Amino acid sequence: MATSIPRHPYPTDNAVEGMVVLNETVDWILERLERSEAARAQALSTIVTVAKSHCALDPLAGKIESWEAWVTAMQTGSALFAAAATDEGSVQCRIGKATRTIPASGPRSYTDAGNWVSSFYLALVCREQERLNRLARVPISLLRESGAVYDEYIYAWVDALQRYWLGEPGVMDKLVEAVDGTSPQVAHVADGEQLLKISYPPLELFHPYLTQEHEKFNEALSDALTWHKEYWTGDEDRAMSSAGLVALGPLALACLAREAGFHIEVESAYLPKALLEYAWAGELDT
Repeated sequence: MATSIPRHPYPTDNAVEGMVVLNETVDWILERLERSEAARAQALSTIVTVAKSHCALDPLAGKIESWEAWVTAMQTGSALFAAAATDEGSVQCRIGKATRTIPASGPRSYTDAGNWVSSFYLALVCREQERLNRLARVPISLLRESGAVYDEYIYAWVDALQRYWLGEPGVMDKLVEAVDGTSPQVAHVADGEQLLKISYPPLELFHPYLTQEHEKFNEALSDALTWHKEYWTGDEDRAMSSAGLVALGPLALACLAREAGFHIEVESAYLPKALLEYAWAGELDT
């Protein structure tokens, strides 16, 4: 029997008007992406916000416009790291409905470990094998050179994901290192509640995925969404934020598990059904 975790109430009175403004902002960013460092710096966070905002009125992500928004977010994150991993010249990347030429950048403030993790999650949701291959080869040293300050656990988590995707040894050791690094006695940079309820659950999900324990995976997925809901209803500002509409990390791990034959027994708008089930496969040229 499936476990159901309802999404917390979210105001949608002005959602249509809000989407018009957000889409105009995305158009502005994408039009300047090739020539503006400022546009590149705000691109990923803005476009992920738009993708999640689509799920306010379309909680299943069943509309083609929602899928397009998620694909655009995935393309954006992958493009920024492709450019960062290139020393000179430029890279050509499809983002939205156009192929864009992004100048090689090397490390930048926005090519940090947190954005890498988000980009990897987005590529898992969109089942983008080649982009996952490229992200898995981004040097961890490049992420450190962004200048962003993170607890060390996140670099072990990146290492675990990269080793897993590339079929390299040491995945479980790095996962254990990442989990140990989330301890309150060790992690001092991240907000404690956010670390426990948002950043940590994907690590907890990865273990039963690796060990092929289907029941434990679903139990961990239920816990992850419960914690997600608790976090995003922790105060009024959070509850009003579209950032809480989709649980990106748990969704990404659930997509990974589903592709490996796991039966996902947790139903929730935090895991939009069309994204989880890859309902729009082949519908867009990505």
